[in-house]
Amino acid sequence: MEKHAQTVMGNPVNLPLRLDAAPRSVPGCAHCDKVAMDRDHAKANGDGSRVSDCNLRLSRHLAEAHQ
Repeated sequence: MEKHAQTVMGNPVNLPLRLDAAPRSVPGCAHCDKVAMDRDHAKANGDGSRVSDCNLRLSRHLAEAHQ
């Protein structure tokens, strides 16, 4: 009978909680307003992943269009 190595799970990884402020849209910018509305809708529906995606989209837009 062949003996197999026993495997066990490692210790959990603790990730820090990020409390960065959400990026703010620039008043009068249609693209900023669209992404901010998408983010608000995602928040209202409890979709944290989409909220994060919207924050990333808005951050990139701010860096490219408003800097």
